[in-house]
Amino acid sequence: MDNNKLGGKSVILRLEMDTKEVHFGQVASSIFEAGGDIVAIDVIQTGQHMTIRDITITVTDTVDIDIITEMIKNLHGVKLVNISDRTFLLHLGGKIETKLKVPIQNRDDLSRVYTPDVARVCLAIHEEPRKAFTLTIKRNTVAVISDGSAVLGLGNIGPYAAMPVMEGKSMLFKQLADVDSFPICLDTQDTEQIIATIKAIAPGFGGINLEDISSPRCFEIEERLREELDIPVFHDDQHGTAVVLYAALINALKIVNKPIHDIKVVVCGIGAAGVACTKILLSAGVTNIIGVDRNGAITAGTTYDNTMWNWYAEHTNPGCIEGSLRDVINGADVFIGLSAGGLLRREDVMTMADNPIVFAMANPTPEIKPEEAEDIVGVIATGRSDYPNQINNVLCFPGIFRGALDCRATTINEEMKLAAAEAIASAVSDEERSKHYIIPSVFNQAVVKAIRDLVIKAAIKTGVARRIPREYR
Repeated sequence: MDNNKLGGKSVILRLEMDTKEVHFGQVASSIFEAGGDIVAIDVIQTGQHMTIRDITITVTDTVDIDIITEMIKNLHGVKLVNISDRTFLLHLGGKIETKLKVPIQNRDDLSRVYTPDVARVCLAIHEEPRKAFTLTIKRNTVAVISDGSAVLGLGNIGPYAAMPVMEGKSMLFKQLADVDSFPICLDTQDTEQIIATIKAIAPGFGGINLEDISSPRCFEIEERLREELDIPVFHDDQHGTAVVLYAALINALKIVNKPIHDIKVVVCGIGAAGVACTKILLSAGVTNIIGVDRNGAITAGTTYDNTMWNWYAEHTNPGCIEGSLRDVINGADVFIGLSAGGLLRREDVMTMADNPIVFAMANPTPEIKPEEAEDIVGVIATGRSDYPNQINNVLCFPGIFRGALDCRATTINEEMKLAAAEAIASAVSDEERSKHYIIPSVFNQAVVKAIRDLVIKAAIKTGVARRIPREYR
């Protein structure tokens, strides 16, 4: 979408006006004629023959802000100082900050938080490294790390441009689960350098959240770090998506009354998320999964340049079905789209099994829009917030890290992911569940606690918890 199309949003124009040459009424008329609606006027500075004002206007989907600004520039006596909108204003100076837990008010406080008394704490950790979890921020801190190579739907935009997304992630960690986190964007896309850098900074953190790292490098980076670190490493684009998808599937299968062991699933788009979704479904008991990418179905007996596809071929598509998406979707109970908009047609959905489940998760345009198929599906979900049943990994990562940190887990294993999915699914009661409501809101305050509880139990059961919280003893 053109960045100048500000559909349904506010934009602020700072105007310097020569009051001898122009009246504000002329400016307001020009804005109105160009399709803008003035909602606020703030006087910033005024003089005998000059005034500076911030004009807040809203624009509709069809209005191009360039038209408005061009009309204003053509007015004699008006200078357009700058243009901003509420989103940019929110980002000024970044979206997060650090704060003290206790104030430093006198020399005694200074000696205890810094020198000389802090030396005693340092030596205690030196003698017993595990005390870092109780005596430093490590206990409740996650590093949100990206190299900027696969940001949202923007692609490889680099570390500087990736920072606003990582800051937003840190905001969600804090607000939803009271987890402190730091956004860290690395100015390298070399796999070995990324692994080495994360290992070097790991002592200060209780967990590592990898974000927006391109496939297939993300697989090796996560796998190596999981092996070489003793704190949880979680690539949210893979596993967060997988957890929430499985939660949605649990409830969708209840709607259509189909057992998970009997369903045929087609996964379209075998990147990081597609592989992770497949793995969690295999762990949950699905036996018939067919993966499709741009070259068709992934089948055993073919050697792929992508090593993860070779793994995929060995563990899926038991019938060795070949062909395109159109060929393999025939008779499928579930379609999972992690690819690109518009790939699935209504005619394709009509060849699926009765009451099919369609999870069209491509953003911003789903593989098929709900209005194109809602009358012929059992359940449909997307990754968008403006349709029912949004599959959003925000539902997962705050709670799963809250649980992992509280029991000081050494890893986040498959059992913990399955537990997180079951917790998310349980947030929708039997009375609430319908084809239009299979997944809770990201603002449902019960979700984080439910995930935390089940994740801790799974960590304890699988032996990866180094601490048993009091309520579980």
